[in-house]
Amino acid sequence: MSSIKHSTRVTICGEDYTIRSDSPPEHTRAVAAYVDGKIREVLESASVVESHKAAILAALQITDELFSARKGQEEMADSMRTLSGELRRWLPPTKRGT
Repeated sequence: MSSIKHSTRVTICGEDYTIRSDSPPEHTRAVAAYVDGKIREVLESASVVESHKAAILAALQITDELFSARKGQEEMADSMRTLSGELRRWLPPTKRGT
């Protein structure tokens, strides 16, 4: 089964790119805009002038956000499992499931 590939033109830090992806063009544009914004934040901090170094620092920031979100998701899943176990104890034995 092949998925539809979309070619989407985006601009990141003044450079144009054509991204070929399974994702809808709106998603690709949103991702590119987010990356562009993060790189521009680093460049505006005045501590970095070279765009390739700014891109690396932006990638580190975005990866940190990803890791934090994953950790939060794992903690939420653990809390839900704990709550589910607690609620299951309150149910009659025939309704508890396995």
